[in-house]
Amino acid sequence: MRIEPTSPDSEGAQTLIAMSDAYMAALYPSESNHLESVQALIRPNVYFLGCFLEDRIVGCGAVKVLSDDGGYGEIKRVFVLDGHRGKGYSRAIMQKLEDHLQGRGIALARLETGILQREALGLYKRLGYAVRGPFGAYVEDPLSVFMEKRLGVH
Repeated sequence: MRIEPTSPDSEGAQTLIAMSDAYMAALYPSESNHLESVQALIRPNVYFLGCFLEDRIVGCGAVKVLSDDGGYGEIKRVFVLDGHRGKGYSRAIMQKLEDHLQGRGIALARLETGILQREALGLYKRLGYAVRGPFGAYVEDPLSVFMEKRLGVH
């Protein structure tokens, strides 16, 4: 397995993003989905990673550097194909995203996830993320969980 910067508009990444969209649409109404488009993921303030097994992309994740509510990185689009879950790929993607933030001197990672994503919530808690209120442009949503983690800066 290797995790490396990848273009969100590559064919494999676009397929994963579309699968993630379908998964989230099956769980939540559109007003509770806060998904970044491929175009939004290409912006200069976004670091997008692909997780590859040989030459096949099986997972992805991104972090968006923001300053709308203090300086922080917002974790977005962490997604692993169903047949590859439970193997530590999401944890490895998260570590690389946090390392990227730390390398840029950003000491705070935040995220929004849904209440029905028990595996994701468990992972984020194990990684040290704590529940908090909405941040940035988010508003309270009974289907959302907002979390953050202080990072040591290199």
